[in-house]
Amino acid sequence: MFLRVARHTNDLEKIENFYVGILGFERLGGFQNHNNYDGIFIGKKGLDWHFEFTQSDAKANHTFDEDDIIVLYPKTILDYNELMNKLLSNNISTITPINHFWNENGKMFQDPDGYRIVISHLKAV
Repeated sequence: MFLRVARHTNDLEKIENFYVGILGFERLGGFQNHNNYDGIFIGKKGLDWHFEFTQSDAKANHTFDEDDIIVLYPKTILDYNELMNKLLSNNISTITPINHFWNENGKMFQDPDGYRIVISHLKAV
């Protein structure tokens, strides 16, 4: 099975800069003016999943709660530390998760659309 997580945004450029330029994902492809949508695919080559972000004349209306998060697990503590340094050097502030588990096992940030992302120093299950 292949997984695509699709989400509408109001600023593809900011989203691409955040996920590719800061978090280190790759731009896998994109499209323009497909049924009035522009979009990008972001992930890592060779994996069975990716993010799709779209933008159109219709404004994104994001509704989510504090427990709606994406959790990323860097492979090594060195990778974790490098990612933390990159986020902080780009003035991406940490926020406090409502779930105390993430306070103890990672750091939470928000992407340009306000979605929460945890960078965990645990190994993925």
